[in-house]
Amino acid sequence: MKKSEMKKYEELLLNKKKELLKEMGIILDTRGSKAIKEAHGDLSSHSYHMADQGTDNMEQEMAFIYASKSGRLIYHIDEALRRMKKGTYGKCVMCGKAISTARLKAVPHARMCIECKSAEEEKKAGRK
Repeated sequence: MKKSEMKKYEELLLNKKKELLKEMGIILDTRGSKAIKEAHGDLSSHSYHMADQGTDNMEQEMAFIYASKSGRLIYHIDEALRRMKKGTYGKCVMCGKAISTARLKAVPHARMCIECKSAEEEKKAGRK
């Protein structure tokens, strides 16, 4: 892979990581670390209605799920950046063949070529 192409993918990965970290910060600041009523200034320890408690709990759970998914994606981005430094970025970790440009444009943190990824997913689907 040419250095100019590698730089383009590196910028893409770093921008996506920055975006995810910003979103996670917003999620944790507004939902993850506080109940909604606290964010609005209501510091009472009890909800006025059971439905309010349920809503608060659901929103905290959703914030956790979003943060968890974003965290996994950040991990995969970091791994792609490590592969760049090692000189193995763009090569399938399973078969060693080059990952197609189309795949890297769609999923810049991809670690497998489409054939190996498809085989992995079929294997997982067969276990379920």
